[in-house]
Amino acid sequence: MERVVLSESSVPAFPRGVKFRFNNAKQQWVILAPERLLEPDETAVTVLKLVDGQRTLGGVIDALMAMITIDPPPRDVVATDVVAMLQDLADKAFLIDAAKVPQKAAAR
Repeated sequence: MERVVLSESSVPAFPRGVKFRFNNAKQQWVILAPERLLEPDETAVTVLKLVDGQRTLGGVIDALMAMITIDPPPRDVVATDVVAMLQDLADKAFLIDAAKVPQKAAAR
């Protein structure tokens, strides 16, 4: 499988078979994939809630910046952290770039 490299023009999405859901039993958000489970922290959950398969990664960063109302960090600092986090998930096949795959392959 070819490595997905994310940039601000990428459209991050959960591929078929990967679900981002709230687990009522544990009262926490999880990423479910065949034979795998991730329990993202609160910051990651905030980012992942913005991943809809339509918004660009730059749009995700801009939406996060809009949420930070008190003493926001520079956009490039937020961008570096968000790209690194989502790239790590893409490297583990939890995310794809929907801009580079057929629409039916990117489902939430």
